[in-house]
Amino acid sequence: MADPKGFMKTPRLVAERRPAAERIRDWKEVYPGSPGRALLPIISEQAGRCMDCGIPFCHTGCPLGNLIPEWNDLVWRSDWDQALERLHATNNFPEFTGRLCPAPCETACVVGINRDPVTIKNVEVSIIDRAWDERRVQPQPPDWHTGKTVAVVGSGPAGLACAQQLTRSGHTVAVFERAEEPGGLLRFGIPEFKMEKSVLDRRIRQMKDEGTNFRCNVEIGVKITGQQLKQRYDAVVIATGSTIPRDLPVPGRELRGIHQAMEFLPQANRVARGIEVPDQITATGKNVVIIGGGDTGADCLGTSIRQGAKSVTQLEILPTPPDARPAHQPWPTYPMIYRVSSAHEEAGERVYSVSTSEFVGDEDGNVAKLRLSEVRFEQGKLVPVEGTDQELEAELVLLAMGFVGPERDTVISQLELALDQRGNVARDHDYATNVDGVFACGDAGRGQSLIVWAIAEGRACAAGVDAYLSGSTKLPRPIPPTARPMMV
Repeated sequence: MADPKGFMKTPRLVAERRPAAERIRDWKEVYPGSPGRALLPIISEQAGRCMDCGIPFCHTGCPLGNLIPEWNDLVWRSDWDQALERLHATNNFPEFTGRLCPAPCETACVVGINRDPVTIKNVEVSIIDRAWDERRVQPQPPDWHTGKTVAVVGSGPAGLACAQQLTRSGHTVAVFERAEEPGGLLRFGIPEFKMEKSVLDRRIRQMKDEGTNFRCNVEIGVKITGQQLKQRYDAVVIATGSTIPRDLPVPGRELRGIHQAMEFLPQANRVARGIEVPDQITATGKNVVIIGGGDTGADCLGTSIRQGAKSVTQLEILPTPPDARPAHQPWPTYPMIYRVSSAHEEAGERVYSVSTSEFVGDEDGNVAKLRLSEVRFEQGKLVPVEGTDQELEAELVLLAMGFVGPERDTVISQLELALDQRGNVARDHDYATNVDGVFACGDAGRGQSLIVWAIAEGRACAAGVDAYLSGSTKLPRPIPPTARPMMV
């Protein structure tokens, strides 16, 4: 145990973000330097708040099974080398989860039953950021090669985790990415102010030094068919993510100026890194309406603010969440409570319990307004409230309502992969599909979920692939594929 009385005498503290008026003028991370560096002065005491409880429910809250009490104790004792080793034992990319994960481990923390939980996510990112600064994160190439080859289709967190595990096991791994650089949504969906791409680039360099091969600008199913890929490699992993966006089929949807979030964000990310994007979709000088109240909507909000939007309004069809854990979501479950991201601190308005009924255009066919009304639950259904119709000015509408599954018209259909009832790739307990030698992990098989689930699935899938190729495996299996994602 770290400090035996730490959780009683030390209050919960988190890193302070840069002032909103300062950070909206650039694309750097919202924390000064990095979240890990911002936390270092207070991190030892915060780690000392961990109780090292008899049954650490934080383990079950985290899909990766992170050894949280162990590295909390090691940080409190200033044993940063061992803390890094215990962190990497369960998580390939703690610098990603430490920035982007909503921390279900903290809502499962035993301290959190009757007081503020341990700042687990903050300790995690401090360990890894300090390790990178001190150059203690080094490539881990395999001692020998098996002669087996694996193709991983998709370079998001699931594909990267699976590829790194398999490379370190001695297999020759090629990661295929249809974009110009690897990273998937980590690169093109997550704004710089949440995670600068240098954080991703240094991990990609490590993977390359370990022997993982990256093949960018190659869309499997187009440049190379699924059958050709299967013929060339001993095993194939589908890690393409859940990329079909949920649409809003209401009158006026065809108007110009209405875009999916993943049309808007990748362009902004490229421009923020100095890449020219012709005919870029921008929020500059416009009244922006974001439909969807989740993380993607918040990313659109922060991006629109930095582009100089005239106003930003974020709409959510569900009621305003409570400030405290509701009774029907008891500890240690992840509660649906009112949360404020860094983007919400900066500007914009959040409107709950509303539904869009129509988009209204101007004479040139551009969206100018949207019509909406309040809604409420009646007998388990959302119904409009009479007399609450209103209009909002909107020259740019961004749809951030989530995703409904993987794209199925290329590699999935070419390989004739079976789908489950939700339209995701079906797989067994080893992440194997109905086609011999083909596996699936991440959102392509699970459906839209969290980055921590993607990494966990990538690691578990790698164990299934390794056992298929080698007859057995020593790789960890963090979660079964049938485990349901925690909705956030």
